[in-house]
Amino acid sequence: MDRKPNIYIIEDVPEISSLVSTYLTKAEMETKVFQTAEDAIEFLTPENFPDLFILDLNLPGMSGFDFLEKMKETYSRHIPVIIVSARDSDEDIIKGLGYGADEFVTKPFSPKVLVARVQAYLRRAKDSHGSSEESISFGEFTLLLNSNVLKKGQKKVPLSVKEYAVLEYLIKHAGTTLSPEKIYTSIWQSQFGDITAVAVYIQRLRKKIEEDPGSPRFIKTEFGQGYIFPKEELK
Repeated sequence: MDRKPNIYIIEDVPEISSLVSTYLTKAEMETKVFQTAEDAIEFLTPENFPDLFILDLNLPGMSGFDFLEKMKETYSRHIPVIIVSARDSDEDIIKGLGYGADEFVTKPFSPKVLVARVQAYLRRAKDSHGSSEESISFGEFTLLLNSNVLKKGQKKVPLSVKEYAVLEYLIKHAGTTLSPEKIYTSIWQSQFGDITAVAVYIQRLRKKIEEDPGSPRFIKTEFGQGYIFPKEELK
């Protein structure tokens, strides 16, 4: 029998954590609830990583932003994070994504929609295993399509789920200028939302793959149109 996905919920309001946990359990997932980020970090070890975090920002003690920063400093492995927060300003959303979260859901929210987003992430991870590895190379990098991994030489480049998805989308459409709206609709699978998130992820990717992020070789900007990955850079 397949193992049930394990979801860690970091939320200090019991009514909300209980609601989310109930819906995830009905969807055949295991859950564990933490009321503080400190409790989650104290519990976490490399042997008991969850498949995904659901994270509030306004927590007692360590904030959700601090938790994301601590995770990035402590572990090289990225675990998908969906922020669920009442904070809905553009600055908070961009900051959350910039700190490594993969999705930002504002309160109030639909538990059914949240479960669907969790299932989408888990399905993507599951589909990346099992078949023979396909790869695309550019510069010193190799994108492993089945494993959702980027390598520079033999070293893995840490990427969040969304970072990988954006990079893969650009590469698979190499030679085509893609507008921020097109990228957002395709990756976030929504026609509504803050498309400035695309610029945040492009900036993060450039810092990881470009020798000079200010003068990019791989992810170029076509001013007034969007972004393009030059086809000639693919091997």
